[in-house]
Amino acid sequence: MPYFDAASTAPLHPVARQALTAALDEGWADPARLYRDGRRARMLLDAARETAAEVLGARADEVSFTASGTQAVQLGVLGALAGNRRTGRHLVHSAVEHSSLLHAAEVHAAAGGEVTEVPVDRLGRVDASRLATVLRPAAEHGAGRGTALACLQSANHEVGTVQPVAEAAELCAAAGVPLLVDAAQSAGRLPVPGGWSLLAASAHKWGGPAGVGVLAVRKGVRYASPLPADERERGRVPGFVNVPAVVAAAASLRAVRQEAEAENARLHALVERIRARVPQLVPDVEVVGDPVRRLPHVVTFSCLYVDGEVLLTELDRAGFAVSSGSSCTSSTLTPSHVLKAMGVLTEGNVRVSLPFGAEEADVERFLAVLPDAVAAVRAPLGLDAPPFAPPAAPPVESPAAAPAAAADPVTGAPVPGAAVPGAAVPGSAVMVVDTLGRRCPIPVIELAKRIGGVPVGGTVAVLSDDEAARLDIPAWCGMRGEEYAGEAPAARYGGDRGTAYLVVRRSG
Repeated sequence: MPYFDAASTAPLHPVARQALTAALDEGWADPARLYRDGRRARMLLDAARETAAEVLGARADEVSFTASGTQAVQLGVLGALAGNRRTGRHLVHSAVEHSSLLHAAEVHAAAGGEVTEVPVDRLGRVDASRLATVLRPAAEHGAGRGTALACLQSANHEVGTVQPVAEAAELCAAAGVPLLVDAAQSAGRLPVPGGWSLLAASAHKWGGPAGVGVLAVRKGVRYASPLPADERERGRVPGFVNVPAVVAAAASLRAVRQEAEAENARLHALVERIRARVPQLVPDVEVVGDPVRRLPHVVTFSCLYVDGEVLLTELDRAGFAVSSGSSCTSSTLTPSHVLKAMGVLTEGNVRVSLPFGAEEADVERFLAVLPDAVAAVRAPLGLDAPPFAPPAAPPVESPAAAPAAAADPVTGAPVPGAAVPGAAVPGSAVMVVDTLGRRCPIPVIELAKRIGGVPVGGTVAVLSDDEAARLDIPAWCGMRGEEYAGEAPAARYGGDRGTAYLVVRRSG
């Protein structure tokens, strides 16, 4: 089965496998002990630290190994905040950071800290100058009121957009604010941008073994472990170090970095092919993320009228392992925070992330399989049926005989007639489509099926209590040339809960 989910975890690199096997025999002992086996394990650990530091652009004594990339991020955030508490309790991060960082920010906020989230554009990219405007230099705001830490990922894990880390680092340095960079998706594949104060990475993203993360803290950066004291890993990370896994992680990091230039060019061309051909092969698809400043191996697209989980199952049956950031694959049924921040379609989201060595033939077969997979998911939805024709409404004999007036969604003025679910309102051009209690992508599907039942200039009010509708209905309007007119309480249109999303028909 072609594996196209390297952004989640990359297959174990052959060099990592070889190094792990050798280190299991040579590096099993406690590297803190002075007997022969301990000294041998310590030599292997020190060599691995030197290798990782060289690739990441750090000093060996700045590098600590953690139990995961998530632990590296969270220790980095909480440790830097603790170390800079005299500066202030203000934390800044982008809206598209990994959930591990967002959870650390939640802990900080729950403890009384202040958090500012910096928005991104529709491509998922942060404006570094905008980030700089929310920083609070302690020299200007006073001790205890400044920004203790800013955080910015090197590249986004869902859509592949590369962030302006070097520019942000310069602005943070000018403000005297340390910058933590989450380099989990780019480490090994791209050069690490300079200027960071703290850096986090994850070995299984570059083909090392799972269970190894890297936390680098620059000399001079204030850091205080948020955990009880432990003498290992310079007091930053508690617990026994998995020396064999660390050795394998460092060896594979060096190997993939050496291969990266040639392999990135090859994968970039394959991804460019997917970006160009998917919209040609599948109707109603939006490719998201920055088309230029992006990771070489990641492409993400969203398909209208498709449940992401069902589509992934279809592709799995066809022999392809891909992932999704759509709300429909989340246990909480909430939209992806990344896609939400970008303001793009969240339904039917597919992320293809190619591992090192991905074959051109497999990409071509994926492109051949995808249209039928999407069509199979869409077929039961009836979107190919004739346009919906609303039932004829009885004439309104007089204003006195008409039901209570409803408000026009655009002007707010009263209009005669009552809202009939699924039908145009008599005497007006308003149709109410009730999808309360139904999850993505049903609200958008019903909107697409019903909008033909109102004249051009008429309005459809989609009633929904699914948070994804707030994102997907405006995104659908942008893709289909309709006008999104905002939202109103669902009660205005007969709903007992939720929101009415208003769409004005503009297409002929």
